Amino acid sequence: MRFYIEKMGCSGCARSVTRAILTLDPDAIVKADPENRRLNVEAMATRTEIEAALAEAGFPARAEAS
Repeated sequence: MRFYIEKMGCSGCARSVTRAILTLDPDAIVKADPENRRLNVEAMATRTEIEAALAEAGFPARAEAS
């Protein structure tokens, strides 16, 4: 799954985003690219669950086509 996260602009933000997803799904593979504000996730959690976890962490995300 791919996401665009407007508020993810630094490595600290990327760590927070990653932590939010790993709290939801500890086995997820998360690749954050704060420079381009993009996030790639491989997880058992659904897109909706991931979007909710990111929004709760203060990083609302917009899903992108894979």
